[in-house]
Amino acid sequence: MKQLYLLFLFLSLTFCSSNKNDISNVSEQSQEWYPVTKVIDGDTFWVDNGTPKGIKIRLTGIDAPESQKRWKREEGYYGKESKAYLTQLLKDKKVRLETDIDSLDRYGRTLAYVYLENDTFVNAILVKEGYAVIMTVPPNVRYVDLFYKLQIQARENNHGLWKK
Repeated sequence: MKQLYLLFLFLSLTFCSSNKNDISNVSEQSQEWYPVTKVIDGDTFWVDNGTPKGIKIRLTGIDAPESQKRWKREEGYYGKESKAYLTQLLKDKKVRLETDIDSLDRYGRTLAYVYLENDTFVNAILVKEGYAVIMTVPPNVRYVDLFYKLQIQARENNHGLWKK
C-alpha cells in the first residue's frame, strides 16, 4: 500500500511540475477542426460541430471586456475593440479546441484554449495584444504563467487596454 501511495505521489508531482508554458505539450486537445459561425464577445463565440445549435465556446484563462450592455453588465472599456479583433481573427476560419480540467462552465459553455489552423494560440494572442486580461478559475490554470508574462508585455508596450 505504501508503495502504491509513493507511486501516486511521484506521478502527481511529475504531472504538476510539467512546463505550463510549453504550448506543444497538450493533453486534452481535439484533433477536429470546427468552423466558427458567430463571435459574441471578445472571449465567446460559436462553432459548428454538425448539430443544429453548434457549440458555444468561452476562452479559458482570459477575460475580455463586455462589448455591449447585457443584463446587469455594462459595456466595458475596449469591449467593442476586443470583439472586433476576435471577429477579424476568427472570420472564415476553423479552430481546434483544447480543454483543461473542467470542460464546461456554470452556464454550459465549452471552456477551451483555441488554436487556428496556422497554430496561432487565440487565448494567448488576445492577452499579448491587450484585448483581454488574465482570468484563471482553478482548476483550469494550465497556461497561467504564459498569460501572466504576455499581460506584462502588453502593459509595458501599451497595447490595447493598456494604451495611455
